[in-house]
Amino acid sequence: MTFAARYGPWAIVAGASEGVGRELARQVAAKGVPCVLVARRVQPLAELAEQIRAESGVECLPASIDLAAPDAFDRIVAAVGHREVGLYVGNAGADPNGSHFLDRESDTWADLVRCNVLTTIRACHHFGGLMRERRRGGLLLVGSGAAYSGAQRLAVYSGTKAFQLRFGESLWAELRPFGVDVLSLVLVTTDTPALRRLLAEKGRPIPSRMASSSRVAEIGLARLRQGPVYSWGPLAGLRAYASRARVRLVTALSRKVLGDVRTERSTS
Repeated sequence: MTFAARYGPWAIVAGASEGVGRELARQVAAKGVPCVLVARRVQPLAELAEQIRAESGVECLPASIDLAAPDAFDRIVAAVGHREVGLYVGNAGADPNGSHFLDRESDTWADLVRCNVLTTIRACHHFGGLMRERRRGGLLLVGSGAAYSGAQRLAVYSGTKAFQLRFGESLWAELRPFGVDVLSLVLVTTDTPALRRLLAEKGRPIPSRMASSSRVAEIGLARLRQGPVYSWGPLAGLRAYASRARVRLVTALSRKVLGDVRTERSTS
């Protein structure tokens, strides 16, 4: 089955205006799948849609939506309309603050939680449910190595990314019997405009070694069928194997307590 047959006829790329999201949208379109391009800023989305049209001959739909807004999910569904979505990419959620928890108002952190957690939950529930019915599709959640540990200036960001990681692993266990692929793509320091802006604001130097957005996007799409986790870096393969084994073990233990009638029927 080709990429377009498995993940088309439409994809949603949330956080598509720059960096990894922009590269993901370009590469998905190059595989023949048009995208609903979601981000807050209008102009970068319009420019990206035009670039994709010129590069791949694929029409993409820009949708200016603030993913931290309470109505973000409703607006995504409205923008998609009647289109059938076979791939949802959740890439938004960088922390532009880089500050200690108490040095920002709590509303700032609530916005980050809405973007990284609540909007992601609602989108994956809606589009993942439709994929399960069709027995094909994919959810690609772009995360961060901050998911593996808390640290100063990362209290809320690392917490939301840790949620996203475990959420993605759980969806992988639940949806793989139905032909739906789920991958949490965990990044290390990646060269994005958002990171460069934050470093400039803090007066910090640009790291000498960073992953490129285009390469990260390429690997993420290539690994989509090999969930639940791909962690960028030298331990990537080991971490992916360990994640699969751990998730299967916990799933088996939970099944003993809770049962899993739906999965048992689907695989019988």
